[in-house]
Amino acid sequence: MRATSGITTARAAPAVVHPGPGHSSGTLVHGLLARGRGWSTIGGTERPGIVHRLDRDTSGLMVVARNDTAHRELAGQLQRRIMARRYRAIVVGQVAEPGARIEAAIARDPGNRQRMAVVANGREAITEFTRLSMMSAASLLEVRLETGRTHQIRVHLAYIHHPVLGDPVYGRRSPLISRPALHAESLTLRHPRSGKLMTWHSEPPEDFQSAWNSLSHTTMR
Repeated sequence: MRATSGITTARAAPAVVHPGPGHSSGTLVHGLLARGRGWSTIGGTERPGIVHRLDRDTSGLMVVARNDTAHRELAGQLQRRIMARRYRAIVVGQVAEPGARIEAAIARDPGNRQRMAVVANGREAITEFTRLSMMSAASLLEVRLETGRTHQIRVHLAYIHHPVLGDPVYGRRSPLISRPALHAESLTLRHPRSGKLMTWHSEPPEDFQSAWNSLSHTTMR
């Protein structure tokens, strides 16, 4: 973790963000509390410091708030779409388009409340992607979020028939990686006190890199 006045960024392997059923220890929140008290309380006592979340098995960058003032400012940046989040994803199949914008509302899946789905009367959800590389059975994408719905990237990519590799909920498991191949690689925001534009980068972890390298030795651009 790296701390600045009012905020802390974390580069982490996949982990549960906050305590919940089946996760009473070992979460990111437990790691924050081990660094001392004083985190923001706006998210509630169970979620000190948590401004936004990553899915349980997504690696990469998050920002957490050291105090309530920072939390309000950062939450406002999310709502005003000032905070920019960029992901890297390995998806199943060859993505024909060099890039695209997906605008499809998301809500709880009416047939399975444990999942999210594209639903006509759901909440606005916008995802953009650029194809970085393509192999015979998979593609590497840079993905950018304009909104932050639960499971948004995974739902949208499955919706266009290119689910994230190894996603057991919206696609299927893969022998190449034990989790969805999704990594939060870049985070840009304005510092809540100084207003300075700041960006952090995080390279994909070894399991992500290994999965991509294992797919094929022949890459098509």
